[in-house]
Amino acid sequence: MNNSEQLYKALSERILILDGAMGTMLQRYKFEEEDYRGERFKDWEHPVKGNNDLLSITQPQAIEEVHRKYLEAGADILETNTFSGTTIAMADYHMEDLVYELNYESAKIARKVCDQFTAQNPEKPRFVAGSIGPTNRTASLSPDVNDPGYRAITFEELRVAYKQQCEALLDGGSDILLVETIFDTLNAKAALFAIDEIQDERNIVIPIMVSGTITDASGRTLSGQTAEAFLISVSHLNLLSVGFNCALGADQLTPYLETLAHNSEFYVSAYPNAGLPNAFGKYDETPEDMARQIKEYVEKGLINIIGGCCGTTPDHIKAIADLVAEYSPRELKKFV
Repeated sequence: MNNSEQLYKALSERILILDGAMGTMLQRYKFEEEDYRGERFKDWEHPVKGNNDLLSITQPQAIEEVHRKYLEAGADILETNTFSGTTIAMADYHMEDLVYELNYESAKIARKVCDQFTAQNPEKPRFVAGSIGPTNRTASLSPDVNDPGYRAITFEELRVAYKQQCEALLDGGSDILLVETIFDTLNAKAALFAIDEIQDERNIVIPIMVSGTITDASGRTLSGQTAEAFLISVSHLNLLSVGFNCALGADQLTPYLETLAHNSEFYVSAYPNAGLPNAFGKYDETPEDMARQIKEYVEKGLINIIGGCCGTTPDHIKAIADLVAEYSPRELKKFV
């Protein structure tokens, strides 16, 4: 069985565990500017502290260690350290030329650790999801309140950037491409268009996960879509899964997951934050708190893939994995 077949087999048998936050874990290392730079970029003309994707090149052992901790906690799927891995986002650091290498090396690190864990326990294969973030531009909204018709990015620019990232993630060994934290569905459509192009050009079928983000209590994405509208607008492709992540804690996400679970033919994923951030931007929800809230998802049969976003750690993932092991995955719906 190839990795894709193993993935679908695993999904038919149990709820799969996605990892938790990379950024939360990297904060523990307290890396400073020189750590981000490493030897190779010690004379770089621009500040690079905060460019977590760069750490796949300058501190690969830290990235590998974080991945390893999540697999030890029970994760089935690792996200690559590439949330900002496009030329658009890397322009902040003047590192556009490094995009292919950053994505390739990040995927390679995750692939290496997954393969080691799969070799130790072939009954529990581990998978690499290439993380594709939303970029720091929006194709649907103007960043200038005085010029509502202005756009800082075009669909074509997004397509080109996403395509470069996706090709590198696949070349580095990703099993899945995960278009995540979608606040503007037009951006996501550019990513999906690029992935579809790659499928045609390489004559392959890529398992695609799509994960939006509900930004506030209105129940809409930043570009104004309800959960149902979001689902409809990405359902033209044969996706592996559709779901939501970030922005909200587990309990606030429930009604939107219900919408997806009742209306989608795809598997459903969720990876909420560890609650809402406190006044200092920290996340206070304990692993036990989070697992208790996620229990509602599995009791209602809403999910197939579950993990954690901002503020979550291997302890959160272990608590979630221990909980969902006792439950069956959501059954796929068939619509005529």
